[in-house]
Amino acid sequence: MAEQKASVLVVANRTASSDELLEALRERDRRSPATFHLVVPATARGVSWVADMHAGTDAAEHDLDGALERLRAAGLDVDGVIGDPDPVAAVQDAANQRTYDEVIVSTLHKHVSRWLKLDLPSKAAHATGLPVTHVEARAKSHA
Repeated sequence: MAEQKASVLVVANRTASSDELLEALRERDRRSPATFHLVVPATARGVSWVADMHAGTDAAEHDLDGALERLRAAGLDVDGVIGDPDPVAAVQDAANQRTYDEVIVSTLHKHVSRWLKLDLPSKAAHATGLPVTHVEARAKSHA
């Protein structure tokens, strides 16, 4: 009988294609087989969020597509969706739609991450009741 794979919720946007997140997911998969569900909140960047809270959808789609391609090429079992612009709401929405065993939150470095200022890793743990791993990464530049 095949071993049941763990289901892992992954939340990232600018860091979705980062080397740090890729390595964290590979390491998690090595510990025991897992499927990953990547949620990329459509968080607007820079000053655009002032004018339009939903201005981040195009960037989120770009990040999601690039990340899925990269993670699948690395042999990971991953799917993904665009999430609510509010990353806490995106986590809650995902947790309401599926059952997960754990959460991985990928953020930028603490000095520039808005998600860390919101304390997203702790809020994700509170919202889901699941263990949360925080990965601090650099944004992957898109050439």
